[in-house]
Amino acid sequence: MEVLVTYDVNTTTKDGRRRLRRVAKICEGFGQRIQLSVFECVVNAMQLAQLRNVLEQEIDIAQDSLRIYRLQEPHERYVQCIGRRLPYDIHDPLVF
Repeated sequence: MEVLVTYDVNTTTKDGRRRLRRVAKICEGFGQRIQLSVFECVVNAMQLAQLRNVLEQEIDIAQDSLRIYRLQEPHERYVQCIGRRLPYDIHDPLVF
């Protein structure tokens, strides 16, 4: 399934800036950054549960906001992108 992960971390403190970096690093492990605090991820149900659990442990629920949206598939039919696009499709295999 495809999900969109968005977050807003309070960065007015050193701890907040540290949380922001850790949240971004976690999301990078599950998907592709499409905007500064927005990631598209292709995950199965177990990976989604793991992603949510790890992010919930990382954020400060009193100061930060985390949203996970399940995208309707095929997302090309339902998502409109205006402006710069990703250089590759998140469904394509990555070759290093």
